[in-house]
Amino acid sequence: MALEHALLVSLSEHSGSGYELARRFDKSIGFFWSASHQQIYRVLKRMDEAGWVDGETVGQDGRPDKRVYRVSDAGRAELRRWIAEPTEPGHLRDELAVKIRAASYGDLDDVRAEVGRHRDDHARRLEVYRLIEKRDFPAPDRLSGTDLHQYLVLRGGIRVEEGFTAWCQEVLDAL
Repeated sequence: MALEHALLVSLSEHSGSGYELARRFDKSIGFFWSASHQQIYRVLKRMDEAGWVDGETVGQDGRPDKRVYRVSDAGRAELRRWIAEPTEPGHLRDELAVKIRAASYGDLDDVRAEVGRHRDDHARRLEVYRLIEKRDFPAPDRLSGTDLHQYLVLRGGIRVEEGFTAWCQEVLDAL
């Protein structure tokens, strides 16, 4: 996936300026697709040049004007094309797993500390996801459309964090 596609999804849900997109990105899509604010601005410019978005300059009192982007017809066509394109299954590429495998060649206390740090980090992220679930999706059985799709992605994140947290604890118990 290119950042362009993640931005097309976000802009399809709600138009916005580069700054607004970056803030939304940090709170949602950014949990599973990272991008710096500078990358977002660069890609928005390319998308505008490609005709995938339409930008409108909006004046603001006491602040510089901002450019608000909306997905164009060409952008919607690209998003449909990309959605229909097969996606390769993801593969775990995790440096911690390699460190655990190499534990015999280093200090086991260091490995335990690192696994514990990862467990705690995954547990914190899991808690954030559960708070978002409780706050934004109190009645998941009544969801449809975009709300359902956002909820399903959140549930995937919850399951991943539950799995990593449990795996780290399993490693710590075994070591």
